[in-house]
Amino acid sequence: MNSTLTRIALLAGVVYFCCMALAHFFSFKVPVLFVYYDTPFHAYQDKIISFAVIAYAALFYLASTSRDAVPAAILVLGLTVLGLASVNVSPSLTGLLTKDQTTLPYWLQTIMIAGYFVGLVLLYRRDAPKN
Repeated sequence: MNSTLTRIALLAGVVYFCCMALAHFFSFKVPVLFVYYDTPFHAYQDKIISFAVIAYAALFYLASTSRDAVPAAILVLGLTVLGLASVNVSPSLTGLLTKDQTTLPYWLQTIMIAGYFVGLVLLYRRDAPKN
């Protein structure tokens, strides 16, 4: 069973992902809710992202109610961190940036999400039944 702290941490993810989905749906480009907030975009792509992010919210909600679902939530979050990192170093991204832009804001957001990932891993392990 998930501890209260683990449930709160997972539900915080639900809130975060719902806010992110709304930001993408309405093209409200702000850091934290929109990782690549200052790059060119197409509104239809953001709508697609908003629908995909709702799946994250649903998974994290399920994980908050069932310990069996927590590994899946942790896995997808870890893969997301790896995906963001790969975008951050890609020529596709750096080719969009102006001379005075840097990838630092994207890395900071990636690190924040990675920190959340590490926190969830630690909470999951802490909640493991003792044999």
